[in-house]
Amino acid sequence: MIHGLEALIALVYFAAAAALLVYGLNCYVMVWLFRRQRRSTAEQERQVRQRHGDLRLSPDLPVITTQIPVYNEFNVVERAIRAACALTYPADRHEIQILDDSTDATRGLIDRVVRECRAAGHCIEVIRRPTREGYKAGALAVGLSRARGELIAIFDADFVPRADFLLRLLPFFLDDSEVGLAQARWGHLNDRHSLLTLAQSIGIDGHFMVEQSARAGNGLFLNFNGTAGIWRKAAIEAAGGWEWDTLTEDMDLSYRMQLVGWKALYLSDVVVPAEIPETLAALKNQQFRWAKGSIQTARKILPRVLRARLPLLLKVEAFFHLTHYLVHPLMLTLALLALPVLLTFTPLAAPLLYWILVPLFLLSMAAPSTLYWTSQRAAHADWRNRLLYLPVLVLLGVGLAAYNSRAVVEALLGRPSEFVRTPKRGEREAVQYRARVPWGALPELGLGIYCSFSLTAYWQQGRFFVGPFLAIYALGFLSVGLLAVMQKINAARTGTSVSLPIRQV
Repeated sequence: MIHGLEALIALVYFAAAAALLVYGLNCYVMVWLFRRQRRSTAEQERQVRQRHGDLRLSPDLPVITTQIPVYNEFNVVERAIRAACALTYPADRHEIQILDDSTDATRGLIDRVVRECRAAGHCIEVIRRPTREGYKAGALAVGLSRARGELIAIFDADFVPRADFLLRLLPFFLDDSEVGLAQARWGHLNDRHSLLTLAQSIGIDGHFMVEQSARAGNGLFLNFNGTAGIWRKAAIEAAGGWEWDTLTEDMDLSYRMQLVGWKALYLSDVVVPAEIPETLAALKNQQFRWAKGSIQTARKILPRVLRARLPLLLKVEAFFHLTHYLVHPLMLTLALLALPVLLTFTPLAAPLLYWILVPLFLLSMAAPSTLYWTSQRAAHADWRNRLLYLPVLVLLGVGLAAYNSRAVVEALLGRPSEFVRTPKRGEREAVQYRARVPWGALPELGLGIYCSFSLTAYWQQGRFFVGPFLAIYALGFLSVGLLAVMQKINAARTGTSVSLPIRQV
């Protein structure tokens, strides 16, 4: 019986390690796909814009509806509304919808700002619903039913598009009637606020600069990121409209749209700056929603992708894309089982196994960092300085593994949950929004102590290969747990949260 349990523990451990290895190696595939298409894609985009010239001189532009979904975002909503009104586009062909589900002072602020903008000649309205059915997706669906525009631009309340945003993306819809979506790159308003925000910005750049570019440039499926993009209304309707049976309605609709034949584009040279969560609680809320929603979407959409008559590479990369958050329970599995494996399992062909596995695992561990290095070099002139903070991102990713694993498990079990928005500070700091953290800091602190104990046990037996992995796990969990405690204590004392400050980089 014990022998069978030992074998089972070893099987689960090495299966999780092998799966992490595969996900890590796919990062190299993304980097390769990004590099092989970058110049040709940039040239194609330049030609499209050149063909259509200066659209400000065009007498027959399509009507565009800009939607800003809002829920209790007093700190940032005025900035977003004024940025939408400042977009360069004929006033009679630009409709702005504020989809307001707020229940606090945000309502009054929106009404005042909208009155001012309407008096200045903008076509802008506030749409409010009796209930919050469907959360953000439900609000977007109601707005779509009333929209005049054949194109729909969407911005979350913390995003600040530049004035030329619509004119930069419009040529691609005019050039190809099969384009259903054009996604822009997220920029950062507050990446220098703290170590926490800077680390997050590196992670965001990895997704937007490398992964999205690689997918778009190689004919793979990509996703709308919920904001900073333009949809063709006909494409939304052809895909079945907004649905809210997942927490990532943006990814869900993106895949459904592409499965019925519409194209999705990604334009990395159009950057829309936005706020990064400044507290660990807000980041956890955001990550939980993304992790759970991605796996919910995988359960819903992946069978359709695998059954469809599509290229094999597209199906494989769709699998990695939709299931990416599985890396967190895989990491947690390795952290929890490292000590039992040490105590119960002795590999037979240890020397041979060692020389086979060590290079593979080192290669896979370096893969995400290679992707982030590529993104920083492509996106920032000061990329060398920014890479100094890459270890913070590594520790943060490890430290969130337990919290995100819970989200993944809930998604796999089909458990519903509320759409919890990510609170942002904005420029006002007039309203303090408290983010909910269901688990608190205890799981991370407990896991950090446990991994430290496992690390000590491995070193005492002279098994130094696993040591660095466990050291990263221990530091990651302890760092996230201690930061959560610091922020909670500071919030209780001062009414605000603290992040680790950084010097100008």
